[in-house]
Parts: sequence; structure tokens; C-alpha cells
Amino acid sequence: QVQLVESGGGLVQDGGSLRLSCAASGRPVSSYAMGWYRQAPGKEREFVARISWGGGTKLYADSVKGRFSISRTSAKNTVYLEMNSLKSEDTAVYYCAADPELYRAYDTEAYWGQGTQVTVSS
Repeated sequence: QVQLVESGGGLVQDGGSLRLSCAASGRPVSSYAMGWYRQAPGKEREFVARISWGGGTKLYADSVKGRFSISRTSAKNTVYLEMNSLKSEDTAVYYCAADPELYRAYDTEAYWGQGTQVTVSS
């Protein structure tokens, strides 16, 4: 089993920045793809970003391209989501996910964290 714990969420003003972290424990995830999703109130969970096990491939939702950046530590057990130029529509609970397959269909990852709230005030 893999346990994922997100941190770094909070309240930020429109145009501000936050960095989310996701720490993995349990089974090693060094060969896993890891990613971020978010779910706003009243909406379905949506894909945000994904990174390959080696960090060489990064995928982003169109809505966050150029503003968000995903990365992972050299030990590959922590993944980050750097969020810049935040907008009110970025307000959501952000979830970390991990899976052995990089190109698994979105929202079907094997392991999920509990989420961290990000609120952007206008």
C-alpha cells in the first residue's frame, strides 16, 4: 500500500502563489507516476498535472498551463505543485495521486491522498 499526505494548502489572494506538497510512504513510489487533481464545490474532480517517475514527462490541464508547475524530489517520494497567478476559479480541494502507469486514464489512479484545501480570495 501507498499512503499519500498532502500539505501546503491555505488561503491566498487573487494573483498569489502557493506550493503544495505530497509525501508518499509505505511502498516505494520511485517508479510511479504522481499527479494532482482538484475538486471545486459542486463540481467533479478534475485533472491538474501529472509527472513521470523520472520527472522527464509532465502533463498539465489547459486551465493551469503556464501558471502551475509539477516537480518531484530526486528520491521521488515527494511531489510538489507550484501554483502561481492564482485565480478564484482555482479554489478547490487538491488531491495527490500515484500510479505505476504514466498514461493511465485520468482519475483512475490506484492511490489517493485525503486532499488539502486551497482558497483564492478575489
